[in-house]
Amino acid sequence: MGENKLFDSKARSPWTSLEGVTRISLSPGKQEINGSITIPGSKSMTNRALIMSALAEGNSKLSGILKSDDSYWCIEVLKQLGIEIELQADIAYIKGNGGHLRSNNLYIGAAGTIARFLPGVLAGSREGEWRLEASQSMSKRPVAPLIDTLRTLGADISYLADKDYYPLGIKGTEMKGGEATLSGSISSQFISGVLIAAPYFKETTTVTIKDEIVQHAYVYLTLDLMKEFGAEVQYDHALQKIVINPQPFKAKELHLEPDVSAACYLWALAAITNGRIRINGLTTKTKQPDIHMLEVFEKMGCKVTREASYIELEGAAQLKGDFEISMKEMSDQALTLAAIAPFADGPVTIKDIGHIRHHESNRISAICEALTRMEIKTEEYDEGLKIYPGTPKPALLHTYDDHRVAMAFALIGSRIEGIQIDDPGCVSKTFPHYFELLEELGLEIVKEEIG
Repeated sequence: MGENKLFDSKARSPWTSLEGVTRISLSPGKQEINGSITIPGSKSMTNRALIMSALAEGNSKLSGILKSDDSYWCIEVLKQLGIEIELQADIAYIKGNGGHLRSNNLYIGAAGTIARFLPGVLAGSREGEWRLEASQSMSKRPVAPLIDTLRTLGADISYLADKDYYPLGIKGTEMKGGEATLSGSISSQFISGVLIAAPYFKETTTVTIKDEIVQHAYVYLTLDLMKEFGAEVQYDHALQKIVINPQPFKAKELHLEPDVSAACYLWALAAITNGRIRINGLTTKTKQPDIHMLEVFEKMGCKVTREASYIELEGAAQLKGDFEISMKEMSDQALTLAAIAPFADGPVTIKDIGHIRHHESNRISAICEALTRMEIKTEEYDEGLKIYPGTPKPALLHTYDDHRVAMAFALIGSRIEGIQIDDPGCVSKTFPHYFELLEELGLEIVKEEIG
């Protein structure tokens, strides 16, 4: 893939698990996979709610927050901007200051949400000056669609190294607002980055999406949270036009629901081992798009029980294949489906995921590279791939500092002895205790420290 396999240690937070562990070997355990689990809060909701709470005037309380690298850097950045935040277990108490943010040099790690949400917030804060630096991997991901749009609305943002990439220099100004046109074809976070900042612009802001949105649900998640925090927004069902009035956020007490993306790995574990996993505190009322992965599991022969206080999945003795599926709206789970697809009874074709080539790694190539190492036949396309059934062979799999690559392909170790994952600590980006949880569920895990 031509990518650096070494991780960026600076981007790891004190909440990182597995410090010093460079490799993990996974093998099937002797017990059946059977668990009732409570998982951390949604990454997407945690960072959105933290930023909105910081911008609000007054005291907010967020319970059920995710404690991971991404949320750590979000909290650290907000503190450096002058926001008072107190943590007690998974509860955050935030004293917002109405958008008056302290000048500082800021490091945001590899958190894509902060990289996309913070520039507009800082640019519209009327005064102050900031330098924003990101991790090595985040600095390879273009932010031009966002920066171009913010500039049309009055932002003073400059590139401090390569054009279109981090690091950024930002000067606070009174942003007028007005009309803006934006692409949603690379990342829905670009849209959310404009929306979250817009209540603090001088005039009403109208955002028109000029093409498709790769994941509508995450924009809806942003809009729903903005309304929870008192913003005035109007939009059409297709999200082609979104109108945000100047109306600052109001402080809020909020409980954040569990992270559905994290839950999917555990349901997938049950799916390929003919086991059973119950995720507590999660319902199908969630707006998180990865909840639709349940329908994929059902298509493959699993049994899903949806109740008011939990969702449970029971696996199948033989998973079903012979289908093709668009994963555009839940593309984070393309890796999960790819990891379990070899165990199906027919090929699985995943479509409409070309945009994940621009995530933490080139995820389509990462999937094909990993499966090929395990001698599973794949066909790679520009916008997707096809995976054929087979018995994976033990192999050392590279993670490319990508948490979802590590979490997805670790699942194969529940069926095949001796699957090795390099740099397993990258899972701390969103799920620091993932491997400890797999061990509790019965997988045999050997940790290696290689100097």
